[in-house]
Amino acid sequence: MAKSFRTLDDMGDVHGKRVLVREDLNVPFADGAVTDDTRLRATVATVGELADKGAIVLILAHFGRPKGVPTPDMSLAQIVKPYEAVLGRPVRFVDWEGDAANVATLQPGDIAVLENTRFFGGEEKNDPAVVDRFAALGDFYVNDAFSAAHRAHASTEGLARKLPAFAGRAMEAELDALQKALGEPEHPVAAVVGGAKVSTKLDVLKHLVGKVDHLIIGGGMANTFLAARGVNVGKSLCEHDLTGTAEEILEAADRANCTVHLPYDVVVATEFKPNPATRTVNVHEVAADEMILDVGPAAVEALGDVLKNCRTLVWNGPLGAFETPPFDTATVALAKTAGALTVDGSLVSVAGGGDTVAALNHAGVAEDFTFVSTAGGAFLEWMEGRELPGVAALSR
Repeated sequence: MAKSFRTLDDMGDVHGKRVLVREDLNVPFADGAVTDDTRLRATVATVGELADKGAIVLILAHFGRPKGVPTPDMSLAQIVKPYEAVLGRPVRFVDWEGDAANVATLQPGDIAVLENTRFFGGEEKNDPAVVDRFAALGDFYVNDAFSAAHRAHASTEGLARKLPAFAGRAMEAELDALQKALGEPEHPVAAVVGGAKVSTKLDVLKHLVGKVDHLIIGGGMANTFLAARGVNVGKSLCEHDLTGTAEEILEAADRANCTVHLPYDVVVATEFKPNPATRTVNVHEVAADEMILDVGPAAVEALGDVLKNCRTLVWNGPLGAFETPPFDTATVALAKTAGALTVDGSLVSVAGGGDTVAALNHAGVAEDFTFVSTAGGAFLEWMEGRELPGVAALSR
């Protein structure tokens, strides 16, 4: 099927051409070292392919939040050595002072990281002058940073409208996976949505009830839905002021023939700390001094059966307070079921969001899922059904 956006396959001959590639190099950095190189590794396919084809690869990226002020501790110069180690190739660094002259010295196949795009105040405002400054350095533009695609910045949106624009391999993989998950999924479709608060995922829930067949709600937000249904949730985290909104979402789900799954047995404790005394009870048996901290084993088993009858799964957020044992039990159990079904070939599973990635890694099943997105805000906005400016700008 033809893609709605152009990829590296559509670029033609790039030998000796300057290709501006927007990547996400905003990696965690401490004591002069990158502490998680996931985002650096995600760039290798695109950058390596372009360099091998003889392009002059100019990488655009932001690092931290310098707010338009050049700040030494937010310079991308410090990323160059760790990036060389990941790429296995030499990488030049180009400062904005004398950028054009430095770029002119690069040869086909060379790779350079340009200084932090956010050292320009106009980057986040999509200022045409900044777009022109970037565009003057390149012949083509490639966006490979889905995680920054929900921002209409000079380096994510403006450039795509100024130069011939293409999706990089990581961006292409992300968009293909998202299309399979919610764009044109195979039904039945299940969505797992967890997290602490309903308020942070209202738009996601409202969008999903019209898209999926099964909506599995976990985490602290499930307590708000339980309260909306008249359950006394004791001292649990609960947004009591949003029970009316929760009721509206449940009614919208009914109209859309979407089955909402709330836990009916839960793990409770009187204090939130690692390995406290716990009870597993029916949701109607939560005592006034107890808090719900995980989904119970009977509900998790039933949810596993739901997934066995589904063809597609979208997952965002844990089912319980998974960072604190033993309240990771439900998330790990359901994640393992989803991973096994994916490996068997009966389920397409797409997951995203920071907590979700951490939870799936903790469960040891991230590699088993069809696709795990490292994007946070962009993945959530996609789940809300919003158009992402950086993606829209790549449309054919």
